[in-house]
Amino acid sequence: MPMQIVNRFTPEAARQLRGAIEEAFGNEVLVAGRLDGQRCVTAITIGARGTTRAVPALKPYLEGGDVVIHNHPSGVLEPSEADFQIASRLGSEGIGFYIVDNAVERIYVVAEPVTVKELSKLDSEQLAGHLAPSGALSRIYPGYEARDAQVQMLRFVCEAFNSDSLSIAEAGTGVGKSLAYLIPAFQWVLSNEERVVVSTATINLQQQLVDRDIPLVSRIIGRDPGYMLVKGRGNYLCLTRVREALEEGSLFEEEDEELKAIHSWSATTRTGSRSELPFYPSDELWARVCSEADTCHGLRCSSREGCFVLKARREAAACRVLVANHHLLFSDLALRLSGMGFDSAAVLPPFQRIIFDEAHNVEKNATSYFSESFTRGQILKYAGRLYREKKGRRSGLLFALEKVFGRREEIPELRRLLGALSDKTALLEASAAQLIGQQSTFRLRASDPDPRLSDLLLEPLTDLAVTITDLQARFSRVIEGCPEDEQDSYLVFESKLQMRRLGRVADVCQQFLRYGENREEIYWLESRKSSRGESYVRFVITPLDVSSLMREAVYKPYPTVVFTSATLTVDRRFDYWKNRLGLSSLADRSTYEAVFPSPFDYEQRVFLGVPKEAPEPEAEEFPGFLTQFIREALLISEGRALVLFTSYALLDSTFAGIQPALAEAGLPLMRQGQEERSRLLDRFRETTDSVLFATDSFWEGIDAPGKALEVVILTRLPFRVPTDPIMEARAEALANPFWELALPDAIIRLRQGFGRLMRRQDDYGAVLILDPRIVRKSYGRYFLDSLPKTRTAISSNQGVLQAFEDFLVSLRTK
Repeated sequence: MPMQIVNRFTPEAARQLRGAIEEAFGNEVLVAGRLDGQRCVTAITIGARGTTRAVPALKPYLEGGDVVIHNHPSGVLEPSEADFQIASRLGSEGIGFYIVDNAVERIYVVAEPVTVKELSKLDSEQLAGHLAPSGALSRIYPGYEARDAQVQMLRFVCEAFNSDSLSIAEAGTGVGKSLAYLIPAFQWVLSNEERVVVSTATINLQQQLVDRDIPLVSRIIGRDPGYMLVKGRGNYLCLTRVREALEEGSLFEEEDEELKAIHSWSATTRTGSRSELPFYPSDELWARVCSEADTCHGLRCSSREGCFVLKARREAAACRVLVANHHLLFSDLALRLSGMGFDSAAVLPPFQRIIFDEAHNVEKNATSYFSESFTRGQILKYAGRLYREKKGRRSGLLFALEKVFGRREEIPELRRLLGALSDKTALLEASAAQLIGQQSTFRLRASDPDPRLSDLLLEPLTDLAVTITDLQARFSRVIEGCPEDEQDSYLVFESKLQMRRLGRVADVCQQFLRYGENREEIYWLESRKSSRGESYVRFVITPLDVSSLMREAVYKPYPTVVFTSATLTVDRRFDYWKNRLGLSSLADRSTYEAVFPSPFDYEQRVFLGVPKEAPEPEAEEFPGFLTQFIREALLISEGRALVLFTSYALLDSTFAGIQPALAEAGLPLMRQGQEERSRLLDRFRETTDSVLFATDSFWEGIDAPGKALEVVILTRLPFRVPTDPIMEARAEALANPFWELALPDAIIRLRQGFGRLMRRQDDYGAVLILDPRIVRKSYGRYFLDSLPKTRTAISSNQGVLQAFEDFLVSLRTK
């Protein structure tokens, strides 16, 4: 109901608004209003003249607790449908909406503003006291030694929260960055009832945070705001899907012991998490029974009360600190960008601040999440769920539909189309493999298209998309023929799901066909090998640049974002990393940055050796040199080594050449791919004289403190392959790609590899870099300058090996 203006406006604000309406000749105006302590409009800012469509023009003047004021020249103050819609959108941001008459005498309050709570600032000195020699941490651990860099980083993070800033902190190994950001984060959420997400790249760090660091911070602070490791829904069992999978099996009289075991476990598990299963089910089976967004029945689900995903989400909503991985966080942010907004639950409950740990991986993870892809295997999997024949036995959803609902004249045609789909997918993959040839990838270039592209890729893609479209049309007629009361049945729902998934493949095909029209995406093919050693092709569309996504999803909506890692700088500057994530070009937000050096004594406890006589990596002699040098180094060190490569081919040849000598010496030799990553690393840590050969992903995220790892050998400077489609496309967008992209990327990767050695203060060991370009090329000094000061030998091959042996003997005998 309209009320008198004196109850809502100060006289001066009412006079200003009346003047604005008169200046507009009595037409509609929109103003932003600021409220005083008595909830009266005390100041206005004229934003636009016109209808409520002009509200976006007011956004720069508005924040939570303000109001938008709009006049109705007719004098009829009842809100229109458009008024209600704009009030709803503003209300989600805590902004109110008022309607007044032209005389500014009467007012209709459509939506009240949400009064913004005064945030409680962090007392950085008080929090730093927890880490002082006589502070809370020293009382928990009597032998604790305060670290100045950790205290300084804590103060830096406090300021990030207090000033609503984007802050970047490089924290060397041993600084204790987890406590430096967790203590301020805990105090902030306890004082202000907000929620903080801590996002990491690796499972190891997530487990460390949840199992060790966060419980410790709870003891330090003396209060627990509630915390949780949040997992993607694919980690949870879906009760409906496991039951329906059993019913489908019984329909075809099929027995599946693993499926029955999962069903039995579902009755006793509290969480439904795959990690808690007493056995490890096959990926294919788990994909049939896990929770997935596009398989969820939502409110119509008969198992909703026992839903493990809903249970996990309710637990997450009760927590103020959430630990997630970068990929899961980006899946949440993508939903928010697509229309869910930043104030409601998406994948995660709403949150207000973000801490990115292992932030050097943010660009890679954002690139991965926002890429689209498909493979022949995925298509066959979706089609196989619809219909399959094995040893003359027919099964699948279409066959089940026919058995339950009777014969349909479209079914034979659907089976024919599914057969054609399999044939066309095989043809597409074979053609794509021809384009890739002996390389591992192939990129579609709009500026210089391959003359074979039309015949070998575009035509097969068109045929595949048309076949899927025909399949969808025929399938729709089958579903329309099913009884109305069966439209929500499992068989119909699951069949629709597989068709939607095939539809998404067709969408990617269509995007490939228009590759020349979109210069913001990278279109490429990749040849891979399955776990069984079979080659297959992956069709991928990747964003050229993620900075705009980061700006809209992270920098704009979140007041505090902290980025931290041990490796963010190149030549002690953050420029490269900031440019890659769009932080350098932000006009409306300030960024703060700081480097907190490692407290470890690298000069006394680490040896760096570079054999300057080594052949160039492209020389024919290089593989032979590697085999001989690494063999001698490992016999000197008696194992205890991690040997890192940049290619599997070089790893294979070196491994084969060294294995006999190490076997004779009784030194266990392991290699990436022998077994699952975590089990391989556990075995490496437990066998203290072992040697692990690995590539790419093992350059980071490995933590093997103590005697298990005393030597890290870096076989080559870790430049990306110049033909890598993503690096190549991004390089083409730069004026000087080597200095702006290739070199800084390799320096950060080298720093990660180097960082595998020292994990604790009492660790010691050697890093051997066998690529002579680090001392022969002008850019080599940037690599060396990026590393801590160590005992260094840049000498002949034998000179380095002798200095290496002397160093190890001196440290081991202390």
